[in-house]
Amino acid sequence: MIPGPWFDTKGRCTFTVWAPHRRRVELRLITPQTELENVGEECFIEMRTYPERVEGQEAAGYWQSTLPDVQPGTRYLFRLDGSVTRPDPASNFQPEGVHGPSQVLDHRRFDWKDDNWGGMGLQEMVIYELHVGTFTPEGTFSAAIERLGDLKELGVSTIEIMPVAQFPGDRNWGYDGVYPYAVQNSYGGPDELKMLVNACHRSGMAVILDVVYNHLGPEGNYLRDFGPYFTDKHKTPWGEAVNFDGPDSNPVRDFFIENALYWFREYHIDALRLDALHAIFDMSAKHFIEELAERIEQFSKENGRTFHLIGESDLNDVRLIKPRSSGGYGLGAQWTDDFHHSLHTLLTDEKNGYYQDFGSIRDFAKAFKDGFVYTGQYSKHRKRCHGTNPKRKGAHQFVVCIQNHDQIGNRICGERLSQLVDFEALKLAAGAVILSPYIPLLFMGEEYGEDSPFAYFVSYTDENLIKAVRRSRREEFKSFDWQGEVPDPQAASTFEQSKLQWHKRVNDRHAVLLKFYRYVIGLRKSRPGFADKTGMRIRCLTKKKILLWHRRYVDRRMQCVMNFAKKQQRLKLCAQRARWNKILDSAEITWLGPGSMLPEAVQGTEIVVIPPTSIVLFECIEEHSTNKKRQAEWRARPVPKGF
Repeated sequence: MIPGPWFDTKGRCTFTVWAPHRRRVELRLITPQTELENVGEECFIEMRTYPERVEGQEAAGYWQSTLPDVQPGTRYLFRLDGSVTRPDPASNFQPEGVHGPSQVLDHRRFDWKDDNWGGMGLQEMVIYELHVGTFTPEGTFSAAIERLGDLKELGVSTIEIMPVAQFPGDRNWGYDGVYPYAVQNSYGGPDELKMLVNACHRSGMAVILDVVYNHLGPEGNYLRDFGPYFTDKHKTPWGEAVNFDGPDSNPVRDFFIENALYWFREYHIDALRLDALHAIFDMSAKHFIEELAERIEQFSKENGRTFHLIGESDLNDVRLIKPRSSGGYGLGAQWTDDFHHSLHTLLTDEKNGYYQDFGSIRDFAKAFKDGFVYTGQYSKHRKRCHGTNPKRKGAHQFVVCIQNHDQIGNRICGERLSQLVDFEALKLAAGAVILSPYIPLLFMGEEYGEDSPFAYFVSYTDENLIKAVRRSRREEFKSFDWQGEVPDPQAASTFEQSKLQWHKRVNDRHAVLLKFYRYVIGLRKSRPGFADKTGMRIRCLTKKKILLWHRRYVDRRMQCVMNFAKKQQRLKLCAQRARWNKILDSAEITWLGPGSMLPEAVQGTEIVVIPPTSIVLFECIEEHSTNKKRQAEWRARPVPKGF
């Protein structure tokens, strides 16, 4: 059952709402010209149950009205049992915010220009995560369109938009949304989001939208007035758990599954990033995530292209991305926090909170090789064994980063990596992520070393709620021993200070770092098969704090050296004589480094000097690459000794 208002081919508008325990539901229409307070213009329409009640059977709890003369722009509410008036839980737009009336949209009227767009495979993605409100000074979808050229020039192939479901006020991270189907009004609303997706597709870029199915925000959350959307059986850190497995849970599951389809169908979104799947509690035989993936796969087949689901989970659970035929849930990919944590601790030496589980070069080597560090062993931070083994999963099934909204915004002062490490470490971090076999994700501003913070911010109206948020933010950081004062989440200044300072990207070190990112992304995109672990070998020099990887393609070999030590290191690349051309050296003067200690080409048996806190990439071209027999022999050759 599709919730919310929708138009049929005859132009009739059907309103559908689920309210299983209500005896009476009325549709209150407000024409676009009529003020809400003008009660003399009210129009109440009695809704009928659908399907009709059958004696001796429990009704499905849906209520419907089909009207022939409703115009797009009409505002409306539902009156429940003659006493409680509420907006539509599946509202497509809340022009007056979370407490105001809903507005009817006719999605058929938008002029899409992306007919030639066929989607994008996960292995092709270089993701750029952005928050619409702080990405530009204007904080709108339209303003973001103006910056797509900069992202395209950077080498980004996919943007990931933090949640846009309607939240209270005009500033929020988006994870407090209370209308899953409604696009945030302060960002520009539904049509502007479609314009952004249109522009991305026309420029060859895919769009990922972050959605939250594990909880809803506290202010403006009226779903419980309609039905048992929530359960007391489970708890989340952010509020009531969604009822995915209790009585009357089938329509709740459908509500969120239809939401995913809605974003793909009406907004042409290419992929959804599913927030905090570890907080979706479901004891059903078929987990909600599995059912969702099944429905999206069916939708993809019907539409002739693949729509992706990317999970975020704290569990290191490989079931998320295992095929359903093998007992998994069948998602396309998932985020891996272990990659971030192991790399972050190497660069910063932080060991508090969850960082206490990481810190050695071997941890990062395992993350680089497998995706997870914790694959079932004991975790000191969790005080239990943690994780499963992902060895046989493809590299394109993992999203990795060194910065994202969580890892920056959930620091006490919202510090970015550029405020924690020096310039050489920033380049090393960029190379480690972008030249990994996994899907790289950049957080907005990272590419030029933005040093403005990205803090947590809200704009609630309930004073008790504001006090509770301030208190919880202070409590959250106790295990980290971070210094500083928590920025006031409610203050408008906290939001304003979190906006990108675009003018920095053309000046001094910011401009050089931006050029470095462009170059490294270009290397990744110009070398085939980067999103593939096949043929990759890892070598970890623990005492030297060096990680080396070696990869073989049809006509070339590549090897990379990452030196995490703060002093230069001497080593032999490999035991075979071969000419290795240097194609990246972060220590070069070009990148404002201290100066390279390496010639432009070296022999594999030579002892080379690797500068401190640096990344170097070498390439060896096979001379007879055009000979097919030689190519086959090349694939079959053993990896050089030592790798």
